Amino acid sequence: MSCPKCGDVNTSVKMRKERDTFGELDVPDDRFYGAQTVRSVMNFPIGGIEERMPYPVIVAFGILKKAAAKVNVEYGLDKKIADAIMQACDDVISGKLYNEGHFPLVIWQTGSGTQSNMNTNEVISNRAIQILGGKLGSKDPVHPNDHVNKSQSSNDTYPTAMHIAVAMELRDRLMPGLVALRDTLNAKAKDFEKIIKIGRTHLMDAVPLTLGQEFSGYSAQLTYGIERVCATLPRLHYLALGGTAVGTGLNTRIGFAEKCAAEISSLTGIPFETAPNKFEALASHDAMVEVSGALNTIACSLMKIANDIRFLASGPRCGLGELMLPENEPGSSIMPGKVNPTQCESLTMIAAQVMGNHVACTVGGSNGHFELNVFKPMMVANVLRSIRLIG
Repeated sequence: MSCPKCGDVNTSVKMRKERDTFGELDVPDDRFYGAQTVRSVMNFPIGGIEERMPYPVIVAFGILKKAAAKVNVEYGLDKKIADAIMQACDDVISGKLYNEGHFPLVIWQTGSGTQSNMNTNEVISNRAIQILGGKLGSKDPVHPNDHVNKSQSSNDTYPTAMHIAVAMELRDRLMPGLVALRDTLNAKAKDFEKIIKIGRTHLMDAVPLTLGQEFSGYSAQLTYGIERVCATLPRLHYLALGGTAVGTGLNTRIGFAEKCAAEISSLTGIPFETAPNKFEALASHDAMVEVSGALNTIACSLMKIANDIRFLASGPRCGLGELMLPENEPGSSIMPGKVNPTQCESLTMIAAQVMGNHVACTVGGSNGHFELNVFKPMMVANVLRSIRLIG
């Protein structure tokens, strides 16, 4: 078995025995995960720590498991066990347990994300057992399936985590960045409103306009991009939790889905609600493709803006030279005065990557076979990466 941090077997770590339905396995005694996580590490040694399940997905799992534990008290879950589960969930939500290496699984696993759901169940269960003074791996008094995963399935928890993670990252990471860029471009449009320049069509001289008018177009592109992202949110706020295995809600309780959605909304400050059709929520991820499409459109806008700015700044002697870019680093020792448009180049590479991420997300979204889409981890990882890059 590989160490989740370095990929090598650490023989100095004390091991404990844990069992799953396939048999007994050695588990590092300083880790809260269990046999199913170890088996996934063995079966999917792909990419190493760089390909680990994205942090926002694990945080989202902590949120939904905390909400489920609180709601399940109403349906018979012992309050002492629920309180320990919720305390363990707080350690997941804070990032403490992710950073300590208790979530080693990679994106490239089962397409339903089942192993990451079980990884989460095992970690929360063992942390709750520790809180209650029990023995790690005993599944007593807190069982990963019977208590942490009560009234849930990997098939409804993973898509729920996808939506929570993306919605939170859109709010906390993407929107502040886009708004700041839009406002900066708008301010530049006002600064440049009296500067008259030549317009260009087909790369050839056309008729005059102001530099402010040109920049107002860039600002408007960002405004519309923000609006496009906001337009995707109603579908993103639908949660699959409560659909269980195929969308029928088998083995859950009446009202569980609605109460969990309300609790998740309370924990996140985002207006989530239970998906009106759980079959769609499990079998397709059109909402995720829609979000990715909005990000792809923003990438197109950013590519155009970055290219315009670097072409307008071309020179300094034989180019257009209409803009002066800040000299953020040394240019060229052999060509004095040369300021390379490095930020523009970085942005165009980001835009290209986001476009590629959208292609992958599109392929994943089109592969929902019968009652379950099995490209979930890849899809959410690409959307989250696009958000992170643009934000």
